[in-house]
Amino acid sequence: MSRLTNHILPGAIVTLLLVFVHNASAEKIWNWSYTSGSIVARGTLTTAETADAQGFYQILSIAGHRNGERITGLHPTGKSIPGNEPFTLDNLIRIDAQGQITPHGFGFATASGGYANTFYAEFLATPVYMEVFVTPANYSELPVKFSATPVIEPEIRIETPAGAAGKMDD
Repeated sequence: MSRLTNHILPGAIVTLLLVFVHNASAEKIWNWSYTSGSIVARGTLTTAETADAQGFYQILSIAGHRNGERITGLHPTGKSIPGNEPFTLDNLIRIDAQGQITPHGFGFATASGGYANTFYAEFLATPVYMEVFVTPANYSELPVKFSATPVIEPEIRIETPAGAAGKMDD
């Protein structure tokens, strides 16, 4: 029995690791930031692994801070942040020097109950990134400098444990 366990258990572990590594690669991590005179926002985005036909990746989650305040979550795709209706979010991003996000942009909530919608105002004579920020007492819409870069993940190599490649009838 012990010899059988010594052969089956390492194989099962390798199989579980392969399933975990395969599932972990289903998302892409990005570092993002935007700034303006009074605004500093930065953190990470998690997107789908593959882009659509226009090169955009769907944002799945967000983490970070805006002016030192924790970002609590991504606002849902197809919805408007409170106070910025009827402008709906598409939560899309791509690798590009200009126009990394769309005119719909992405949105998030902050710990104190504020909401941000960051978007690319390509409809202006000189396109610029903008942030709409809404709290119960305030509304602002300001130009910002935005950038996002995918994180290059190291390749993970799974090696067969010593002895796992042997025959079961040894």
